[in-house]
Formats: sequence, structure tokens, C-alpha cells
Amino acid sequence: MSELRKDSLSFPEVLGQSIANVSPTFTPALAVTVVAGMAGTASWLVYVLSTIAMIVVGLNVGKLAAQITSAGSFFIYVSRSLGPGSGLLSGWAMLAAYVFTAATLTVATSIFLNTLLQIIGLPFVIPGYVVYALVSLLIWYLAVRDIRISSRIGLILEGVSVLAITLVCIFVWNKTGFKADAKQIHLEGANLGSVAQAIVFGIFSFVGFESAASLGQETRDPKRKIPLAVILSPALAGAFFVFTSYILVLAFSDDTAKLGTSASPLGDVTTGDSQILAILVYAGATLSSFACALASLNAYGRTLFSLGRYSFFHASVGVVHTHHKTPYTALTVGAFINLFLCVAFYGRAESDLVGYFGTVATFGFIVVYFLVSVSAPVFLKKIGQVKTADYVVGALGAVFMVLALVGSLYPVPAYPYNILPYLFALYLMVGVAWFFIVKARAPGALLSIEHDLEVAIAQPA
Repeated sequence: MSELRKDSLSFPEVLGQSIANVSPTFTPALAVTVVAGMAGTASWLVYVLSTIAMIVVGLNVGKLAAQITSAGSFFIYVSRSLGPGSGLLSGWAMLAAYVFTAATLTVATSIFLNTLLQIIGLPFVIPGYVVYALVSLLIWYLAVRDIRISSRIGLILEGVSVLAITLVCIFVWNKTGFKADAKQIHLEGANLGSVAQAIVFGIFSFVGFESAASLGQETRDPKRKIPLAVILSPALAGAFFVFTSYILVLAFSDDTAKLGTSASPLGDVTTGDSQILAILVYAGATLSSFACALASLNAYGRTLFSLGRYSFFHASVGVVHTHHKTPYTALTVGAFINLFLCVAFYGRAESDLVGYFGTVATFGFIVVYFLVSVSAPVFLKKIGQVKTADYVVGALGAVFMVLALVGSLYPVPAYPYNILPYLFALYLMVGVAWFFIVKARAPGALLSIEHDLEVAIAQPA
């Protein structure tokens, strides 16, 4: 049976997978409007807290990645620490997280592309379903062809778009004389409940930073490079998010209600000043969101591939292309679901779909980040390498995720955000039911994971 291409990815390519999956450009170009609409002048604080939480989770991911190299990343991490049942739950949650992230960024690509056409002055709009189909086809093609090409494209596109947005922010800040914003510094008008709700979507700005872990079988020196990538990516992205959210609120004269309803915040703050800057920003945002959709499909495909290899799904999704060495069947399934989600909700405001899809994806990541934070000290204890600091970092990661989840439930958000947590809980229940079906029909799948666990413990890194 053909396997994934081993030892083929360098550190920049691994970092490129995580950075592209985070899509730093997406936050100042669109996601910040959701956070500003909830947290107001405390938007920058939301990103500070989210950054801290993600770095802590990254430390836990890094501890496991330094011991286990796998395409299934979290599914394998959690299975070997807490057992196959918890592992399948994490894999199930991660599938939803990655595919809804891909759908979010596919819709965002449509938004950014049409915004770009408007700025240029072209008198037409490309229908959303056309963009969805093209994006789904292109990310499928690139993902199936070669993970190295996908990672390099993602890193290059993100680098260009981040540079463009940084220049815009400096340009906007210069217009204010580089002054400090007293209202933001003193969190004027903000309240704790709104900040807690906004953190859920703030975390969404980071999700995917861990996706480098899904490249464990394809990376050179993975036990060193993957931990570094999953810690460095949220730190770099977080600094960018704090800076850009602060500048955008300042640029809107602290009118966060207006910022919260903006369809193109970066375009609004550059209107009348520099059309070239606006064009650069939204060209970069279009490419960035596409790169993130591609990275999300890559991570989804490898998670589904790993689940297929352990017989939790049909064996066909565990097949690798003989020439390209990619999990092409799993990638095809992911691309199809991505297109289906986008088209199924066609007709609704695309900015609303970004919020809905992004929130559902975040719930998936929160569940997995919680489980991996618990798993890190448990696994290290099993192999006799646990330290007190490991327990502390693991507990902090778990607590951060619980607080984020509580913030999504109370105070009760407006419809439909108030029902999304329960719909996701229903999805998880389906996953639990599927676990018991697999356990009854294919007990060998559980035994294979348990055998791998025994080997991992007997042969620590």
C-alpha cells in the first residue's frame, strides 16, 4: 500500500501550513468586524487573551508532537493518551472544525474577490456559487498534487497579504499622528460578558495553527520542527491581530458599531486616500483566504486519512495516491463537503455565513484543544517524562477552553448563535454513536490503536 511522502517538508513549508491555515489576513479584512461588534473598544484585549490561550494550547500540542509523529495528529494524540473513544471524538470534532473552516474561507474568498472588483470599478459581481465551485476545484487540485506545493503557495500568499495590510495600518495610524487611543486603553463602554462571547470568535482567528501537526509523517525532523511551528505561528499571528484590531478601531474613531457592520473595513479606512492600497489589501485578502481554504483541506484530508487507516471510516479514505503520495480520496471527500456547505446556504448574506461557519468550526477546535491539553500530561506520565510544569500548562489550556465555551453560552447570544452550540453538541453525539457502532462491527480498529499505544510507551522518543 502506498504511503505519504516521508521527510519531504522543510521547516518553512511546515510553518507555511500552519500560517496559511490561520490566514492572518482574514482577521483585519473581515473577522474583526464580528469581534468589534461584540467587544467594542476591548477588541484588542480579546486578541491578547486569545493569543495567550492559543500559545498555551500550542505548548501542549508541541509536547505531544515531540513524542508522536502522525498524519492523524490529534486523533492519534488523544487516542494514545485517553483511549480510542476520546480519540475518535477528537477526530470527529476536528473533521467538522477543518471543513467548516474551509467553508468559511471559501465564502470569504467570494466576499474579498467581489470587493476587489468594486474597488477596481468593474461593473459586475461574480455569483457566489461560481466562486465556491472554482475555489473547491482549485484547492482539491493543489491538495492532491503535492503537499509541498500547497505549503509553499500558502506561505508566499500570506507573506504578501500580511505585508500589504501592515502597510495600510501604518498609513492609517500615520493619519492620526501615531497617537494613542484613550478609549481603547481604558476599554470605554466594554463589558466582561461581551468580551467573553467575542473570545470564541477571537479563537477562530487562530484556528488551524496546529495543522502542522498533521504533517508528522511528511516532515523532516518532525519532533523538533512541528513543536516549533505550532508555538511560533499563534505568537506571530497574535501580535498581528492585536496591532491590526487596535488600528482599525482607531481608524473608525472608536465607532465599533459602524466597524461591526462594515463589509470591507480595510477598504472603508482607505477610501479616498489610496485606491492602490485598497486594491493591494483585497487582492492579498482574496489570495490569503484561498490559501487558508487550501490548508484546511490539507489538514482535513490527513485527519480523515488517519481515521480511515484505523477502520473508523471506509478503507478508501485511507488510500494514498501512488504518484503524488497524497490522501486523494480523503481530500476529494473534503472538497465535496466544502462545496456542498457553501452552496446549501447560498442566498444568505455571505458575511453572516462567515460568522455561522466560523463559530461552528471554533466549537470543534475548542473540543479538540481541550482534549489535547488534558492528553499532554497524561501521555508524558505514561512514558515517564512528565514534569510539574506539564501539569500546569495542560490545566491552563483546558481551563482556557472551558471558559471560551462558557462564554459562547452565557450571556445567551442572539439567534442563531444561541443554537449553534447545541447543534454542534448533537453532531458530537452522532460521533459517539458511531464509535459504538465501530466498536461492535470492527473491534480490531480499537485493538490496533491500543497496540500502537503499547509500542509508543515501550519506545519513547
